Amino acid sequence: MRRYAAAVTVDLNSSPTGSSAATGSHDVAEARAVRPSSRWWHGTWSLPEVRWAVIATALFAVGGICQLAGTPAWLWWALYLACYAAGGWEPGLAGLRALREKTLDVDLLMVAAAIGAASIGQVFDGALLIVIFATSGALEAVATKRTEDSVRGLLDLTPERATRLRLPELPEDGEGTAAAFDDAVEEQVEAAGLEVGDVILVRPGERIGADGRVVAGASAVDQASITGESIPVDKGPGDEVFAGTSNGTGALHVRVDRPAAETVIARIVTMVEQASATKARTQLFIEKVEQRYSVAMVAATVALFALPLLWGVALQDSLLRAMTFMIVASPCAVVLATMPPLLAAIATAGRHGVLVKSAVVMEQLGTVTRVAFDKTGTLTEGRPHLTDVRVLPGADLSEERLLALAATAEQYSEHPLGTAVVRAAHAAKLPLGHLADFTSEPGRGVRARVDGVPVEVSSPAHLAAAGERSGPSDLHAVVTELQGAGHTAVVVRVNDEPAGVLALADRMRPGAADAVSRLTELNGAAPVLLTGDNARAAGRLAGEVGITDVRADLLPADKVAEVRELQADGTRIGLVGDGVNDAPALATAHTGIAMGRSGSDLALDTADAVVTRDELAGVPAVIALARRARRLVVANLVIAATFIAVLVAWDLLGDLPLPLGVAGHEGSTVIVGLNGLRLLRGAAWQRALRGGAQAS
Repeated sequence: MRRYAAAVTVDLNSSPTGSSAATGSHDVAEARAVRPSSRWWHGTWSLPEVRWAVIATALFAVGGICQLAGTPAWLWWALYLACYAAGGWEPGLAGLRALREKTLDVDLLMVAAAIGAASIGQVFDGALLIVIFATSGALEAVATKRTEDSVRGLLDLTPERATRLRLPELPEDGEGTAAAFDDAVEEQVEAAGLEVGDVILVRPGERIGADGRVVAGASAVDQASITGESIPVDKGPGDEVFAGTSNGTGALHVRVDRPAAETVIARIVTMVEQASATKARTQLFIEKVEQRYSVAMVAATVALFALPLLWGVALQDSLLRAMTFMIVASPCAVVLATMPPLLAAIATAGRHGVLVKSAVVMEQLGTVTRVAFDKTGTLTEGRPHLTDVRVLPGADLSEERLLALAATAEQYSEHPLGTAVVRAAHAAKLPLGHLADFTSEPGRGVRARVDGVPVEVSSPAHLAAAGERSGPSDLHAVVTELQGAGHTAVVVRVNDEPAGVLALADRMRPGAADAVSRLTELNGAAPVLLTGDNARAAGRLAGEVGITDVRADLLPADKVAEVRELQADGTRIGLVGDGVNDAPALATAHTGIAMGRSGSDLALDTADAVVTRDELAGVPAVIALARRARRLVVANLVIAATFIAVLVAWDLLGDLPLPLGVAGHEGSTVIVGLNGLRLLRGAAWQRALRGGAQAS
């Protein structure tokens, strides 16, 4: 069947991550206009493969209705021939072009078989072949287009413009306080035009316009799109920041370290493109088989037509035998032997919350031998939750009172940790006090008066000296314990003295541990955890879900390298992720699976399958279902090949009547089709959900 190379082609020189300043804004506007999330229907219908496939299918359906209704033969013949023209002109033209280059592909073979069927009165069979090919080509063209548009959608992560500072003199060490930049002149420039050494100002709430290092200022930066860390990271002078990440409540002065075309975001685009192209090249073996089959079938058909003529056989009899051979040897039965089980499995998985993008993907899922998980947003929910409240010795407070004071102070905070504290207090139905004199200091925390009492909620790294009632050792011990367990610690001071510590962490998804257990049983190998988060947080989660192989602190390129290393010995990795930073690894893995609700546009379109409800139980279930579908494919291929072999041998060695040849050909199609449709039953998914060796 026709196959499109699923390589993503995105010119970095036409995007904010690599264009010149003169053309950047125009290209950004153009790229944003074609984002699949905004007008996906327009982009899909604009593909010629889709339009012609829809027209061909409609003509075929109307022709079939007219034929069954007993209308004049000329009417449904005309409709079927129109179906031929709509669905067959493009593969026929492609086949002729290939023929000009001295290659013969299945496109031309299918069109020839369809024409041959019509020439001996079996126009329905030929039209069916045309519809199958046109629909398959349309689906693959849509997948390729959506992936390309999604990669271009990365342009939204990097701002179009940035505030560049023209400095009389940069501080000697390249770092300083915000006051050192008071005399700087601000100018708005294209982000794509920034050069190494430029200093940009990033205001609160803005996205950072370039990769670089902070030279002044402090803030918390949400860099989940790059590293996968679920909690914003405090940044100060000397810390590295990435283009496309979101600044928090503080202002940052950033010195540009990389040109636009070499930012992490730009490299993600390049890696997705390269990985997609590499995956497409794995189809070469299949194409070689198709080439040989095409040549053999055409040669045999020509021989069956020409040789009998040399022995004096009538033209009509010779043509009838050759066309009978072309029909019974047609791979239509083989195509249908393969597709029904895979399409039925796709339909069953889709009804239960797992979208598998193609039959090829379903087949690949059945060969996965080990699963790798991203952490944040995949095994976890992707946002911090309060996990523990610790009151320090000597503090005359209950845990509820400590949490209520902290939540009241954090009411106006925009920081995700503050939001988590307030959410926990509301969940516990704790009454909040009266808030006054609220101030927020980026990179440190918040201060306020709660019911007249001074309360400060801050990071341990910026904590002032401990008060008299609680020595520094008590506070240090609690913070060290919580951080060692992979939690983020927040210190609460009441009346200027440390009163307690709040522990926050990303929460594991329901069913994560069970999914890991069933995948271990299904594959005979435990999953691996690949995350950009720190090793302590990764280790804590891995212990909860039962994963022992943990690889943390990974940037997108590192994840790709880890996937390649895991696959170097022949292991087929199924990678489950959700973020932009997972996209290159999703494209590199044998099969990529994205989380639907929390997943980024790029992850959803790069992945081969999507867990639409974010239920991890669907991952082992769809793999088990895919394995059963592959077993049915093998059984169907044996049935189809047996029918073809018997009918071809009969036609070559005996005298196969055309009606019997057609009946045998179509009969085998019906048998394998019904066999594959067994996976549509609801029991198929329930069996897959049980997982383990039973489903494999």
